[in-house]
Amino acid sequence: MASFNQFGNDLHTGKLSYNIVGRRKVWYSVAAVMILIAILGPVLRGGFTFGIEFTGGSEFVLSEISTKDQDAASTAVTEVVPEAVPKVSVVGSDSIRVQTDQLSDTESREVRAALATAYSVDAAQVTSSFIGPSWGQDITGSAIRALLTFLVLAGAVMALYFRTWKMAAAAMVALLHDLVITAGFYGITGFEITPAAVIGFLTILGYSLYDTVVVFDKIRENTTEDGPESRRTFADSVNLAVNQTLVRSINTSIVAVLPVASILVIGAFVLGAGTLQDISLALLIGMIVGTYSTIFIAAPLYAQLRENEPEIRKRDKKALALRAKATATSSVAGTDAARADVPA
Repeated sequence: MASFNQFGNDLHTGKLSYNIVGRRKVWYSVAAVMILIAILGPVLRGGFTFGIEFTGGSEFVLSEISTKDQDAASTAVTEVVPEAVPKVSVVGSDSIRVQTDQLSDTESREVRAALATAYSVDAAQVTSSFIGPSWGQDITGSAIRALLTFLVLAGAVMALYFRTWKMAAAAMVALLHDLVITAGFYGITGFEITPAAVIGFLTILGYSLYDTVVVFDKIRENTTEDGPESRRTFADSVNLAVNQTLVRSINTSIVAVLPVASILVIGAFVLGAGTLQDISLALLIGMIVGTYSTIFIAAPLYAQLRENEPEIRKRDKKALALRAKATATSSVAGTDAARADVPA
């Protein structure tokens, strides 16, 4: 623990520093590859898998059953509706959920009876419901509007808070990076996108934005403190801020990811709760990706957006001149000291 504390202290004081901003092309390349995979993966796989809430369809839930044989449910459905492609999942410890395309009233009654017979339960233990496609379209529209509203409001608030649109722009690029990669993971793996997953998407954007704001606050503090005699360039001050908040970002991510991972495991393998699985999976992927984007995308991008401003270029030129002068003075002093040590 002491060594880790020393590690964090060295980063904060600048004694130890990682050139994160200076290697931004490497981080951009990694992000570009990840985004490319996130876009092409779902396309090559055949698109995203949306839950019944978005596509519409019929749903049957069997409760208090003695067996969890999912094949029995699939067989019962296809015997009534041969062209159906049922999705069967275990819910909790003694329930099974079956989802299909929307069925007629007659087909729903027959499927319900077939499921009751297959699992040797009373028909009252099989509940059925359906969601129309129009309702699914409304849910999709609401999700998109919520996402766009969040991005617009978040960008406006950040621009006002930091008094520069460039910080807001860098933060928004990082958020889009997180969203695309997280959604791409769902598309590649075939996990269903449900309303719970959408809630998870919005939550991780808030988490990523919070982490970015903390780093940007430190950047603003460092760049404001740089006086006329500072030897740090603007990029140096940004890089120092990232290093100073690096340990905090790592610690926060670990503390946040561990319970989310526990919820995912418990929800998926113990309780069989689909809602817990959907929201925790989005949170887990998004938090990991969000930590990367804050450190390696948002901060370097902000430094890049400002490096060509006349005021920044003038200050950087002066800082480099002061640094060169200090190096030359130190070199001369070292040479004089060496000569003084030589016997006459």
